[in-house]
Amino acid sequence: MVLEPVKLLSHLALHFRYRMIEAPSVGAPTVQGVNGSKAIRPEADIIPTFEVSTPASRRSGLSSIASAISKPSVFGNDRVCAVVAARSAADAIRQAKAAISASGRAHIVELRLDFLANHAEITCLLAWAARQPKIPTLIATCRRHQAGGLFRNSAADEIAVLERAVAAGCRWCDVEVETARRVGARQLKGALAPARLLISTHDFRRLPRNLPAIMRRLGRYGGEAIKIAAACRSLADVRRLLELARQRPDVVVVPMGEEMLAARILALRHGSALAYAPVAQSTAPGQIPFDEIERVYRLRRRFGRSRAGIGLQTSLYGVIGDPVGHSLSPLMHNAAFAARGKNAMYLPFRVRELPDFIAAVQPFQIAGFSVTLPHKERILRYLDHCDPLAAEIGAVNTVIVHAGKLSGYNTDFTGVLRAIERRLPLSSSSVLLIGAGGAARAAAFALARGGAAVSIWARRPKPARALADAVGGQAIHRREIARRSFDAVVNCTPVGMHPGRGSPLESHELNCRLVMDLIYRPLKTELLRRAERRGIETISGVDMFVAQGVAQWELWTGERAPETAMRRVVLAALQKEEKSLRR
Repeated sequence: MVLEPVKLLSHLALHFRYRMIEAPSVGAPTVQGVNGSKAIRPEADIIPTFEVSTPASRRSGLSSIASAISKPSVFGNDRVCAVVAARSAADAIRQAKAAISASGRAHIVELRLDFLANHAEITCLLAWAARQPKIPTLIATCRRHQAGGLFRNSAADEIAVLERAVAAGCRWCDVEVETARRVGARQLKGALAPARLLISTHDFRRLPRNLPAIMRRLGRYGGEAIKIAAACRSLADVRRLLELARQRPDVVVVPMGEEMLAARILALRHGSALAYAPVAQSTAPGQIPFDEIERVYRLRRRFGRSRAGIGLQTSLYGVIGDPVGHSLSPLMHNAAFAARGKNAMYLPFRVRELPDFIAAVQPFQIAGFSVTLPHKERILRYLDHCDPLAAEIGAVNTVIVHAGKLSGYNTDFTGVLRAIERRLPLSSSSVLLIGAGGAARAAAFALARGGAAVSIWARRPKPARALADAVGGQAIHRREIARRSFDAVVNCTPVGMHPGRGSPLESHELNCRLVMDLIYRPLKTELLRRAERRGIETISGVDMFVAQGVAQWELWTGERAPETAMRRVVLAALQKEEKSLRR
């Protein structure tokens, strides 16, 4: 059900108060294998759904940037390339099988031949590929050490390896510009025919200044596509690099860097012909593991009318923080977008400098974002409007972008209120909060607005007293806790969070009916275990996390959130984490 803006705000107010690959046209039907065997490559058996797209360099012109991006790249509709990299052929084969299995469904696979230990391992892997009756589009790469790869032989030796890869069935060869320059365009095309060429350049230190000149240089070697991979130190760098992808459909752009995970998916949104995802071993900084592509980001689902995945019509949301890699918000919100069939994507942005991200909001057309540590308070100075309650709390965890204006809200408030009100009538309850930080502030305001009598204990008495005064509650000493009874105790500190252990309170201090821990890693903290042993009802931090996420999603979209789907994926992920830790 779509909520009109006024109804949506009313709806939230009530909660605050009360509930708070390429086209298969290249190559012969039979390919000579390394071992002399014939490997049949019927086109229909490879990728039957892919379409041919002529490179932009051979077309008379593009009607517009948008039309270029809406069409398939030279690699086809599926633009996620699974990267196979291993020292041994046996490991590489295992990775390839995992990528092309029913669960992996990779349509494009890059074989990093330079990672293999020696020529014998290369021969073994290529022999396996030649024997396969049905394989995806294979890209052979044997990058030399001078270009950032592991192959330490000459350019001639690299071409010899790639020739064998073409004979084994590889339809594309990635050739770095350093080798292309040594070999020459004509010789390169002749040696690697009938494979198509991806001419690439890599700069692991910085983003080169004259990117258009680099594109022209790469285009001189007659490839069907070009690739520019470069280290990006800011979102401003990313914007410069992504402009290249918007110009033509035969360009692969790769923003590299440990903080560039979101940028790699942004590159697809802006029209990059490929994005690389390692099956096991990472081959460049910032890569997204292949198994996360579907599980977390769901890049293979239908995005609006596009047959080629995400594009500029895809609404963009995200979470900003430092660190942010641990966040389950991308998993939760992307599951919600998929459940509702939304043409939308949610990405994690590791943000060290807020001005860099704020400057990128408009160019990247970011529609809204979550805010986590350490930016919940800092974001206030960049807002055009702040919800009065969020301003009073002094922290914002949700931002809506509309007509270039940023509006801030606090849905942590909603999360606490929804989680506790299902168990207690707040208007007649007494609640002890442990902590006086940002999470405690949201909880204190939520509970006080709900009518609860709020007591606060923190290791630092001064912040505890300040928060108690702000909500009309009282700050208490630790020695008082064991002598008093409360209806609920809420832990708002990180004590007990994985991988650390411990509890903010001892068992004899839990004289209450209900214990809630805002921590959700682990699902059952030591505090909750102690409460259960005393027969006290418990609430995991998952309840608050999902509730605040539901409120965020509804603010952004104006629709009812698929709460069941959101909770299910979060719980499944946490249970899987804990199972792996017990091994």
